[in-house]
Amino acid sequence: MEENMKFATVEDAVEYRLFLIPDEAREPEEHKEILQKYVERIMTWLAPMLVPYIWQNQPFNLKYKPGKGGVPAHIYGMTKFGDNIEDEWFIVYIIKQITKEFPELVARIEDNDGEFLLIEAADFVPKWLEPDNSDNRVFFHRGELCIIPVPGKTKAVPSLPATTPTIPLALSIISAHPKEVLASEAIRAAVNRRIRGYPGKIQASLHQAHCFLPAGIVAVLKQRPRLVAAAVQAFYLRDPIDLRACRVFKTFLPETRVMTSVTFTKCLYAQLVQQRFVPDRRSGYGLPSPSHPQYRAYELGMKLAHGFEILCSRCSAHFSDSRKSLVTPSPLWASFLESLKKNDYFKVGLVCFSRRVPPHPASCLIFYSSLAMSPGEEVLTVLQTVPFDIEELKKEEAILPPEDDDQWLDLSPDQLDQLLQEAASKKELQPTSKEEEEQNYDLTQVSQSVKAFISKVSTHRGAELPRDASEAPITFDADSFLNYFDKILGPKAPESDSDDLDEEDFESLDSEEDLDLDTQEPGSLKGTLDSLKSYMARMDQELAHTSIGKSFTTRNQSTNSDEEDSGAGDCGVTPVDVDLNLVSNILESYSSQAGLAGPASNLLQSMGVQLPDNSDHRHSKPVRD
Repeated sequence: MEENMKFATVEDAVEYRLFLIPDEAREPEEHKEILQKYVERIMTWLAPMLVPYIWQNQPFNLKYKPGKGGVPAHIYGMTKFGDNIEDEWFIVYIIKQITKEFPELVARIEDNDGEFLLIEAADFVPKWLEPDNSDNRVFFHRGELCIIPVPGKTKAVPSLPATTPTIPLALSIISAHPKEVLASEAIRAAVNRRIRGYPGKIQASLHQAHCFLPAGIVAVLKQRPRLVAAAVQAFYLRDPIDLRACRVFKTFLPETRVMTSVTFTKCLYAQLVQQRFVPDRRSGYGLPSPSHPQYRAYELGMKLAHGFEILCSRCSAHFSDSRKSLVTPSPLWASFLESLKKNDYFKVGLVCFSRRVPPHPASCLIFYSSLAMSPGEEVLTVLQTVPFDIEELKKEEAILPPEDDDQWLDLSPDQLDQLLQEAASKKELQPTSKEEEEQNYDLTQVSQSVKAFISKVSTHRGAELPRDASEAPITFDADSFLNYFDKILGPKAPESDSDDLDEEDFESLDSEEDLDLDTQEPGSLKGTLDSLKSYMARMDQELAHTSIGKSFTTRNQSTNSDEEDSGAGDCGVTPVDVDLNLVSNILESYSSQAGLAGPASNLLQSMGVQLPDNSDHRHSKPVRD
């Protein structure tokens, strides 16, 4: 029955905190009352955006949290966004807008990876800012990203902490020096680019599809369309215990099915479509032939019905006890509803995504109560309190809106390349044409970048790629270097009558007496280096006319084959053109990748070198002028 079983995994979550700017005139006992009022004001202000939004797992939420340890009292929220990363960035947009609308609030936001805002802007983060010292340094204030620097990075902010700052100290610094702690323009642009387009961007993330569903589910989705996310997740993460409840359906009978239109997010739709599932024969959810024109609607409806049945089966045992608390709203809900009325929320109407939706207190109660109820309890509550007529629902089948095209599920290679280029923010840097790119490209950039990389000093953290051509060159103390090797190598070795080392010479080099450096007398390093140079020159002469030597391009290499045969090169060894050989070998490696990822492209891109496409495959080596 089951071909693709999914089990629950650790889900990604984002945490966000809102702190009050320090105020000496404010009494500590006032914090709780002030912060709770801010929760009401913020949720009222955000209601037009949050009420119709379909969250992947958990909705945006705020609550008062008392102070503990070194963390003062604040407003706290946590959302598990699961597989839909867009939920996390929508929350970043919300937090940014909150601090812009309420300038007396300062916000921190992080997820399982820690300071993910710095990860997004990793190419522009200063070198001193590392994971070890980034805690309590990144905040949103007045709608802008702020980073508290370390001592020595700015003279405008005195008394900066060298270690991890405390939250109260960080809030004081931001309050006293809001402009000085602003993140760089590049970092802020990287984060703003990621949240560009919200809230209108939400509409583009939705997908409408026809589904053949039981009438009860249609009634539930009419009242609470966001519950489609919980049903998809229940089906997507089903286990054998969940499937037992779907052998024979008790809540959503298959004979009551009608055709309807369901709004998904693209992430939810993809999760539902890509699942391969064969229902139990006893469930009654049979499928037509795959060639049937409405096969996709039947399949989607079958999967979604399983998800809703699983939700109800998880809470039906204790639902009767919890229903009492669901029917009677809490005092906080009454305060929240009163705030909406004072702001004329129900009078002016709700404008969301260019569509005017008639506001109703019930929709706000749905949004508010979602923070306290489980999805299964919500489904059962709607079924027991909202009447529906199957015949009326069948009449609506004739006026269903058209389905959205789902071709976005199958990206072509060109579309995938375009998405990758946009994600890397390199699309704007491309030349206007391939001819202009090839004409303006200078191959000396390749050799210069490699030389810059080799000249860098690596540490235990690994090799450091060149980031800025204007950086000062690395200093090198030649005297200290020679003195150091002079102490290690000892006195000059006696010269041999022959340039070749015989077997006895090698044995003498391996003896323990020669390895005992402490007992050797100090000597000059010059003789040792001269002997080594002589030995290397002899090796060059021997390799010059071998296949290895001929594989390199020399500086004075002649194109006349007669000169090569005349033995003119026997009298000396022509130096190898290092730059030309380097560029030639890298280009050959790049060309052999055929446009795919490989060592040459990865090395060059990490150095900021972008090679044009190879439009002429006849030459495997660059032609030297």
